[in-house]
Amino acid sequence: MATVDLTQFHKTFFEESLEGLDAMEAALLALDSGSTDHELVHTIFRAAHSIKGGAATFGFADVAAFTHVAESLLEEVRSERRAVDTALVDLLLRSVDCLRAMLARSAGGQPAADADSETLRGELLRLASGEAVAAPAAVASGVASASGWDIRFVALPHLLQTGNDPLRLFRELEQLGRLEVRRAFVLDSAPARLAELDPSQCHLGWELRLHGAVARGDVDAVFDWLDGDCELAIEALPGETSATAADPVAMAAPATAPVPAAAAPPARETATVRAASGEGSSIRVGVDKVDALINMMGELVITQSMLSDIGENFRPSQLERLREGLLQLERTTRELQESVMRIRMLPIGSVFNRFPRLVRDLERKLGKQVRLELHGEHTELDKTVLEKIGDPLVHLVRNAIDHGLELPAQRKAAGKPENGTLKLNAYHEGGNIVVQISDDGAGLNRAAIVAKAQQRGLLGAGQEPSDAEVAELIFQPGFSTAAQATDLSGRGVGMDVVRRNVRDLGGSVGVKSEAGKGSVFTIALPLTLAIIDGLVTAVGDERYIVPLTSIVESLRLKPEAVRRITGGGEVFHFREEYLPIMRLHRAFGCADAVTEIERGIVVVIEDAGRRMGLLVDDLLGQQQAVIKSLDAHYRRVQGISGATILSDGSVALIVDVGGVVRLGQRSKAAA
Repeated sequence: MATVDLTQFHKTFFEESLEGLDAMEAALLALDSGSTDHELVHTIFRAAHSIKGGAATFGFADVAAFTHVAESLLEEVRSERRAVDTALVDLLLRSVDCLRAMLARSAGGQPAADADSETLRGELLRLASGEAVAAPAAVASGVASASGWDIRFVALPHLLQTGNDPLRLFRELEQLGRLEVRRAFVLDSAPARLAELDPSQCHLGWELRLHGAVARGDVDAVFDWLDGDCELAIEALPGETSATAADPVAMAAPATAPVPAAAAPPARETATVRAASGEGSSIRVGVDKVDALINMMGELVITQSMLSDIGENFRPSQLERLREGLLQLERTTRELQESVMRIRMLPIGSVFNRFPRLVRDLERKLGKQVRLELHGEHTELDKTVLEKIGDPLVHLVRNAIDHGLELPAQRKAAGKPENGTLKLNAYHEGGNIVVQISDDGAGLNRAAIVAKAQQRGLLGAGQEPSDAEVAELIFQPGFSTAAQATDLSGRGVGMDVVRRNVRDLGGSVGVKSEAGKGSVFTIALPLTLAIIDGLVTAVGDERYIVPLTSIVESLRLKPEAVRRITGGGEVFHFREEYLPIMRLHRAFGCADAVTEIERGIVVVIEDAGRRMGLLVDDLLGQQQAVIKSLDAHYRRVQGISGATILSDGSVALIVDVGGVVRLGQRSKAAA
């Protein structure tokens, strides 16, 4: 019989297991917040059961063993023999974290179990069995001194046809204690001649002995799925004191007691990222999106057939029909493109879902009370953006709780509710997705920030910066007002990294704060990193594309509207403020470009609340641009986010609006 390569299913198993753990965590947090919905317990149990079954099937015995013990404890809760309390939720949440780390190690080809997981498994086992058990160290040593179970297991002929595998059962038993196969025998139902043997039927039985302090429920659980598929007898093994008497020849398999891994346990975030990102990651797509794609393909085939027919029998009288066909092709192509792009769009709720747990942990660590509000979880974002925005959001949430929200006593003294409010909100605005993180805490400490900036030489003595300039200081590398660094914050590495990560995604981040009322961090992100709507401009012989979402207005200036300032810069009056002008031909070294201001066009762009005018020769029209990475084919260029191919085959560079604004500020500072 041909064997099936199970490794081809490992990736799916890891993804589904992580989804199951997410569901477990969400349900546990709901129980912790006081929900009495019994379905939550069933959800947690089903997730654990699925992970256990999958792990055993695919040979991840350590994961199966750990989940099996957790499942036994959950069965106590499900059958209402044990009440849900804070200690139980804490233990199960730690188990969720532990399983994430075990899955990450398994995916990396390392032993899943380590000293921490064995310690936690021991805690689960003690709680589930309600009896004293050997310390985890004893399990790791492979020698357990306790009583056990005699098991007589006889497979019925159809057992294999139900998808059950005796070897999988043995592996599960082996994780409960040391397993000894005392006798394996052939049943009378087996055909006398080998040629008559049906490989899909089983005619074997085993007499097993399981050594160790194992609860009867755990042993029964191994055979949960074999009801009606076997004959089973389980009897307690009285008085055995040592497992060292086992006959090594009769062992079903080499002893494979969980071995502590040498590597340090990875963080929870590492486990999640390992499974969710990287080469070959996948997307689950709704059937409606696939159906829309198929419909568009059908329309495209019809249009292509019509145009082919016109081409083969073309007559001047068919010009109108040809034009209609081309318009139809353009319309269908755009719709097809939008359908394909929608496949990459995933709800931001998958990122938001990590925060209830994070907030709960920080509440306890810092002694604060936080009410978390999530809005706009169904707002969709490109998968790549979604995968990379998680860490910046985590940092902002940690900062908001650590620095923004006050302790309950401080809030009460300030006339606020003892519970601080932290809101995460996602919504569409123009062509962007906006994510806001707001709190009703103390707001930015202006005095401390200014003092620190003066100490570092970022501000002169006696200089009074505006609120916007103060807010900008917190994004400086290494800037921190914390007197002492903790494991949460204070080292000054964070906000600058947040801004850099967001900018790498083509987005921007800004902050508004009011003393005593809180802060609002706003992140604006592009819908997708693959295609943008842009305005094609001419600068000399070159073509530059400016993203439409960053354009405020385009205008032609008269020479008298431009004023020169110290250092050689130019500004013009625009809507009650003066904006700097950047001549793109100077910034990028373009030859034969328009230099007289009245002959060119000034495109007003905006990034994170800062505006600037770009002088270009002319505007050539709007176009969707498929972004090609410049880094991969050339090198990173300040002020350029990528390149694209125009309809005439020429190359156009895509302006990085944030980079251009920073370039202008740098020039201003240098002057």
